[in-house]
Amino acid sequence: MRSQHIWTEKDDDGRKREVRVTKFGGIWKFQAKYADEENWTYYDRPLHADLLEARDVIFRKYQRRRASAEDVESLDKLLRDYGPTE
Repeated sequence: MRSQHIWTEKDDDGRKREVRVTKFGGIWKFQAKYADEENWTYYDRPLHADLLEARDVIFRKYQRRRASAEDVESLDKLLRDYGPTE
């Protein structure tokens, strides 16, 4: 079953950035783009900040029973496998 999570954030310059995280077939895919860009950037290895935010978003959804414990655990594993923050 496909699961998609979307959030927006602003950088220090005030540029709005939208991030989409999709889980399909047990694989997480991260993509993002700034409001002034036409094309999405797809990440083979997501940014550490995006990974942390995705874990936070999905944990909050889990608390409201809108995401599974398996999703939270798989993101925790991705964070452990990510290595030291860069």
